[in-house]
Amino acid sequence: MKLNLSKPICFFDLETTGTNVAKDRIVEISILKVIPNGEKEQRTWLVNPECEIPENVVAIHGISNEMVANEPTFAELSKEIYQFIKESDLAGFNSDRFDIPLLAEEMLRAGVDFDMKNMVSVDVQTIFHKMEQRTLSAAYKFYCDKELVGAHGAKADTEATYEVLLAQLDRYPDLENNIKKLADFSTYRQNADFAGFIGFDEDEEEIFTFGKHKGKKVSVVLEEEPGYFGWILNADFPLYTKKVLTQIKLRKLNNKL
Repeated sequence: MKLNLSKPICFFDLETTGTNVAKDRIVEISILKVIPNGEKEQRTWLVNPECEIPENVVAIHGISNEMVANEPTFAELSKEIYQFIKESDLAGFNSDRFDIPLLAEEMLRAGVDFDMKNMVSVDVQTIFHKMEQRTLSAAYKFYCDKELVGAHGAKADTEATYEVLLAQLDRYPDLENNIKKLADFSTYRQNADFAGFIGFDEDEEEIFTFGKHKGKKVSVVLEEEPGYFGWILNADFPLYTKKVLTQIKLRKLNNKL
């Protein structure tokens, strides 16, 4: 099985300082770029997170503070990484809920105006969970009949994720070999932001999905309670969520002109 591609797709995996999308930092990123003609290019970067990596996290991925002390920061690598993935679709394992939101935060923090307007994403974990309900190591064993050596290493996890998606396409005839269709299938629900604080209602209008305004239209809340916008901008929300909220506010202002 080969992926039916109309544009490149980048399989990627992050190792980080933790699991908080808004606060934690990347310590390693590996990207496997697959071109429509089947050629592949892989890049892996160690990243200085400019903060301490907790010991319990080092125990999981094996990347110590000493290993990244002399590596470039994400801000220094951001343009190179962005150039590598731009004009490509994205894929990963649990990427929609973790890797893509955290990558977006790092990009925005570095001054790179990252968004997914011209990309779709395929979350291989979602396909796997919908079909089999397991983990990456189990998925690799189940679909590829291989043991995942080096699990929790970005390079090993990235390569395994790519192989698992190919095997899923072989195993399930109902899965169409089309990146847009795979992206739709591997998404549980559509949100306006990566972290899921802003969703859509049945009229495809943005709504808040949390707090006292849960279920209310964002445009209505911004008009009736202008201070809520400022509260979110000053609170501990992901940068991408703030960016989306700002875009909604600007759109509303422009519609009044």
